[in-house]
Amino acid sequence: MSTGTRSADGHSPDGHSPDGRSSDGRASDGRTPDGRTPDGRAPDGRAPDGRAPDGRANGRASDARGRLEAFLTARRDAGHKLLIPYVTGGMDDEWLVTVEALAGAGADAIEVGIPFSDPMIDGPTIQEASLRALGRGATPDGILADLSRIDVGIPLVAMTYYNLIYRAGHARIAGLMAESGVAGAIIPDLPLEELDPWSAAADPAGVATVLLVAPSTPDNRIATICERSRGFVYAVGRMGVTGEQAVLADSARDVAGRITGQTELPVCVGIGVSTPEQAVEVCGVADGVVVGSALVRRLLEGSGPEGAAAFVSSLRQALDGV
Repeated sequence: MSTGTRSADGHSPDGHSPDGRSSDGRASDGRTPDGRTPDGRAPDGRAPDGRAPDGRANGRASDARGRLEAFLTARRDAGHKLLIPYVTGGMDDEWLVTVEALAGAGADAIEVGIPFSDPMIDGPTIQEASLRALGRGATPDGILADLSRIDVGIPLVAMTYYNLIYRAGHARIAGLMAESGVAGAIIPDLPLEELDPWSAAADPAGVATVLLVAPSTPDNRIATICERSRGFVYAVGRMGVTGEQAVLADSARDVAGRITGQTELPVCVGIGVSTPEQAVEVCGVADGVVVGSALVRRLLEGSGPEGAAAFVSSLRQALDGV
């Protein structure tokens, strides 16, 4: 601080106040009037994006790779094939109990669908579940609020469509997902070239954006998608919408093989994986499977949480033998 002649109000010639603050109100250590450090951290040590000093976002642990990727990679590297069942949020009164039951039955992560009235990638089974959920008043805010009430010990991944995210606001939905404990998001109608506005909100919030690779995707584009995907890479097993198949499509193993050579991320095949035998077959190449329609059909038919858990347990037992 200058030692020259002070003004009548005690300020030094260089503008510092008697307590050492500069003309813009900063303290002698560079802190702003509200206590933030020169690098923008709050008095409690939180970063400008709200993360705690240990990297936690909204009180939840963070990892440089993200919670979803860290968890799935650790499971894969320990020799396990990954199992990610799908359930439509809000489809019945017991859907949260079902999510908890799936975790207990051996799932490595759970994909939760946020229903939308025009689900372009979903076939009749998941469409029906979505219509039931919408008829019961399901909303994105409500589904995420419900998820915040449970802790299943494995990552949750929200699957929805971009229209809902765009209308609600990128930052708002990413924030709600993070607060609800959701570790990842799958947005099948959001192309790579238009990802930035969403990822600018999702990445700082700790929500991994899982990207999809179709059987028709050229190899050079696969490399670009793998570089940008977070959590895992979703390999689309066949062209078309979701739905059960009596026979695993040849394209399922093919697309998985084309991806695994281009990324260190886990590669999980979904769409058209319906039975334990098919899961085992495709995991001869892939790191894991996503199973949706076969599970949702059972729930629509009234199997309930116990029946859903029994089906997922059969998938787990089969994969543990690979």
